[in-house]
This record gives sequence, structure tokens and C-alpha cells, in this order.
Amino acid sequence: QVQLVESGGGLVQPGDSLRLSCAVSGLRFRLYTMGWYRQVPGKEREFLAAHSYRDGHANYANSVRGRFTISRDNDKNTVYLQMNNLKPEDTAVYSCAASGQSRATTSYEYDYWGQGTQVTVSS
Repeated sequence: QVQLVESGGGLVQPGDSLRLSCAVSGLRFRLYTMGWYRQVPGKEREFLAAHSYRDGHANYANSVRGRFTISRDNDKNTVYLQMNNLKPEDTAVYSCAASGQSRATTSYEYDYWGQGTQVTVSS
């Protein structure tokens, strides 16, 4: 059974930081590109960041570049998203995903998805 389980979401104030975790099981984690997406009701799922399994290259959406950092620990089968200087517009359900492609930024390229964790940024 392939499972991706996110954790670390919650309610924070603008300017705060959060680190999301995604624990992966049931696949060869080090052979999958890992990505983070977010989605708000009524809007398209938004790509945030991806970490290539092949060379460690990271891609970021312009909206989060410089504030968010994706990283992974292959020994722990876990991918992280460090989110700094959070803004109200960052409020969304954040999901991690796994892709067999060395580069993946569209949702169609991802094979497995977690259920998501809620991040709410409000004063």
C-alpha cells in the first residue's frame, strides 16, 4: 500500500513559519520526485515546489520562491516543506505527491497523493 501522510499544518499568524512533513511508505522513496501542492475551495490545485529524485534539483513556484524550501530525507522517507513569512493568501490545504519523473511540475505527472493538511494564516 502506497501511503503519503502529511503533517504539520495548523493555524498561524501572518509572518509565522511552519514546517510540513510528508511521510511516504510503500514505494522506493529515493526513486521518486516529490512535490508539494496546495488548493483552496473553487480554485485550481497550485504547484508549489518539487524535488527531483535524480539530481536533487528543486523547482519553485514564483509565488513562494524565497519563502518556501523543499527538502527530503531519503533515510526517513520523508519530504518537508519549510514555509516562512506566511501570508493570509497561503491559506490552503497542502498536499504532497510522488512522481516517477525526474522533473514534475504538473499534477498529471504525479502518481500518488496524500490527503493534505490544512494551513490557515490569519490574525
